[in-house]
Amino acid sequence: MPTSRPTNPPGRAEKRPEAATAPPEKERENASYGEEESGGNAYAVGLSPLRRRICTVVALLGLVFSAVLGFTVDKPTMWGLLPILLYAALCLLGMDLVVGTIVALVSAVFIAGKPPTAVAEVLGTSLGDMVTMIGLIIVLGAGVGEILRVTGVADMIVSAIMRLVGERNRHMVTLGVMLACLVLVASLGTLAGALAIAAPILIPITARMGFTRSATASMMFVGGCAGLALAPFAGSNVAILTAADVNYLTYLRVGAGPLAVLSIILAMIIVPWMQRRTAATGTDFYTAEEAAGTAAKSYPKAGRATAAFVLLLIASVVYATITNAGTAFPLLALPLLAIVTGYAGGLSSVDIATGMYRGGSKLLSIFLLFWLLAALFMIIDQWLKPYDVILDTFGTQLSHMAGFPFAVAIGLLGWVGVPGATAAQVVLLDKVFGGIGASLGVSASAWVIVLLWASKGDTYGPFPNANMIGAMGLARSQNMRNVLLTGWLVMLPACVMYALLLAVMT
Repeated sequence: MPTSRPTNPPGRAEKRPEAATAPPEKERENASYGEEESGGNAYAVGLSPLRRRICTVVALLGLVFSAVLGFTVDKPTMWGLLPILLYAALCLLGMDLVVGTIVALVSAVFIAGKPPTAVAEVLGTSLGDMVTMIGLIIVLGAGVGEILRVTGVADMIVSAIMRLVGERNRHMVTLGVMLACLVLVASLGTLAGALAIAAPILIPITARMGFTRSATASMMFVGGCAGLALAPFAGSNVAILTAADVNYLTYLRVGAGPLAVLSIILAMIIVPWMQRRTAATGTDFYTAEEAAGTAAKSYPKAGRATAAFVLLLIASVVYATITNAGTAFPLLALPLLAIVTGYAGGLSSVDIATGMYRGGSKLLSIFLLFWLLAALFMIIDQWLKPYDVILDTFGTQLSHMAGFPFAVAIGLLGWVGVPGATAAQVVLLDKVFGGIGASLGVSASAWVIVLLWASKGDTYGPFPNANMIGAMGLARSQNMRNVLLTGWLVMLPACVMYALLLAVMT
């Protein structure tokens, strides 16, 4: 009869089993970052009553002050930055990103002082904005992920990688887990969604090898982040390709490739260190039930569906690279991937449509978020124009900077952006600083690095974020500090690497 004792490595005394699993409250909190229990809002965060009241007070004070500014300031105005600052403050306090976006949008409307008809026109126009389009791409990626799950393609990809690498020792398992997470995240363009699919397959393997929960979370997090940097149809990556006007191979060669390789190499050192660090406590191991896993489902046509998915994905990336396809290409490629994979896996047209809807509906809040962000940026850019004031005031100093310090400054500036909206952040940085960078001689390849690190750097730290919490929760770990340490140990060498690359390119 199965027991619930932790699965420890040979020779280690078993410690308190009660610490091996997360309490229901923690599981519910972690589920909001990618598991199916997340409901309709991908950004739902549980707040204490005190924190909720603080968010409400800050939001109300910001809106009242914005309304006063609407009657007292002329446009363009530096006060146009207030909605962005209010947004950042609310997000850092833990407010739901969608609600925070609405507050920031209303703040911008109040400062602008425009009539409702003009605001409605902006909302309508922003539906066709590139930022909104990227939100739709993310939703479609989640739909494809559901098709991969129900056809068994995800299971086959992960299992094939683990068989290829082998389970001879912990080093090979570590590499296999990271590669499996990398491939799945790169294919779907979403970290939490892909890891949610991979975790039930990978955790029994790491548990049987005696890995701790923290070590498993570290390898899943680093592998997933490397895959997110490589993902051809990830929203922020599409935004970088468009902003820098480069093809995918150039993006891969100068930006994402070095980051992915460095991440995997560093993780082969970090994960064993994390294993030694956490195994000593004896309370961070998986249970025997988790090591046993669940019975594998049978997918008779999974092999055919996997071959169809992989071939079409490669063909789509090659076509997009050769033709320099823009932001809109994934809107065609992702549904086509779902349809071809679904038919190859034996699904009917109704099953495919249902699966796409079921997967995409989990991230509809992201589409809403990006639509509202598009409207917010449009109001700030067209009505308030604070960046025009900044450029008029500081443009001379910026234009006289050397290319290298300018590139480093903009890359670090992205770290203070809004979490969860990296694609919109890329668009904003390029819109404000792209012209200055070009005038300073910052090449397209260097600009790729700037935008990539501005949007991806804060995924690794220096503060906790949703991707960290998602990887931690899906690995069934409870120790945020260990995931944060993992991120720092990748982030710092990556900063040095990109600084050296920018020094050469600029």
